[in-house]
Parts: sequence; structure tokens; C-alpha cells
Amino acid sequence: MELRQLWNVLLRRWPLAVIPFVVVLALGLATYHRPPPAYNVGIRYSAGLPPPAGSGADYEDDRYYPWLTSEYIVNGLADWVKSGSFAAAVSEHLAQQGVDIPAGAVQGSVASDNVRSVLTLSMTYGDREALGEMINAATEVLKTRNAEAFPFQGAAAVVVPLDQPVINQIPAGLRAALDIPLRLMLAVGAGAGLAFLVDYVDPTVRTRQELEAMGLNVLAEIPK
Repeated sequence: MELRQLWNVLLRRWPLAVIPFVVVLALGLATYHRPPPAYNVGIRYSAGLPPPAGSGADYEDDRYYPWLTSEYIVNGLADWVKSGSFAAAVSEHLAQQGVDIPAGAVQGSVASDNVRSVLTLSMTYGDREALGEMINAATEVLKTRNAEAFPFQGAAAVVVPLDQPVINQIPAGLRAALDIPLRLMLAVGAGAGLAFLVDYVDPTVRTRQELEAMGLNVLAEIPK
């Protein structure tokens, strides 16, 4: 079928092609809700074990091994902060301050990474004030309860925050911005498909070309 014929079908069946678009547009506008705000905060930490008692500065190992140990500690902490036990500890610390945030919400807000013995903790939440409480509680848990991540050591590491927490609002995702336009594009496609389907099953003959395709000779044609 030529493009011109397809265009004629759309012109002839345009109400069927428009109905899905109008319905989806009306439902989309009626049910649209602005995406809730989201906030993010990130802090970098260094961590390591204090030098053993009685060690002196005369040995090169006293400088090398603490840095090597620091790398392993940070790797372990980066995994621990994403665990349920860390989230439960943060939620417990918040509860002691009168802030009720369940452990599941804490765990869902956490992302972490580690580069060259530096731990990066990032948290995302929908409430700016609550997020500030969460990052402060997470820092306190990292500093005071990190031995729980290394039960074989029996000693807590020294965790030092390298940044002050700065909370920033993050923009809505691309999915939220394209939600209604994508629905409308699908509705246009569905409307066009419906128009072509109805025209295909309609047995009405409208042009002399259709009669000639059936093997009939056209003697005369009445102009529009």
C-alpha cells in the first residue's frame, strides 16, 4: 500500500485515530502528580587502625602496614554500610533521638564506594530534615560501631569524616518527565492501528482502482 493510500485511510478514519490520544491525554492530565522532591547528601571518610602499642618510628612497617590495613578496612566498611545490620544500627540511633525512620528506608537510601582508602557514603531521601538526621546518625554509627563489621579484629577502627554534609535537592528523573509524552506516542500508534484495522475489514468499495483490482471494468465514474 502506498503512503498516499495510508494517508487517505487516516483522513477517512481520523476519529478512530484521535480517540485513543484524547482518552490517554485526559487520563494523564487527570491523574498527573508532580514527582515528590528528593534530596541527596554525600560524605567521604578515611579509616584505619591505630598503631599497636609499643611500636616505634624506626621501622618502615609502622608506616606501611597501617596504610595497607586502612585500604582493607575501607573496603569492608563500603560493604557494611549497604547491609541490613548497618541500617538497623542507624535506625536504632535515630530512635534514641526521637526520629522514627525504619531500617528498610535507611538501607534503601544508601549507596557507597571506595577509592584509594577513602569511603564515600551517599544517602538519598525525600525529606531534607530527616536526611540530615540520617547522615549524622550514619556517621556516628561508623565511628562508634564499626567493629561490628570486623568481628575477627575485636577493635574498632578510627573513622574520620573528611567533609561536612551538604544536602542538595536532585532533579526529577527522565522517566517522570517523559511519562505522559511516551503514553501519548503509544496512543497515536494505537489509534493509527485501529484506523487501519477498521478500514481493512470494511468491505465498502470507494475507488475505481479497487474495482479494477477485482478484475471489473469501470464504465463511468461520478466525480465528488
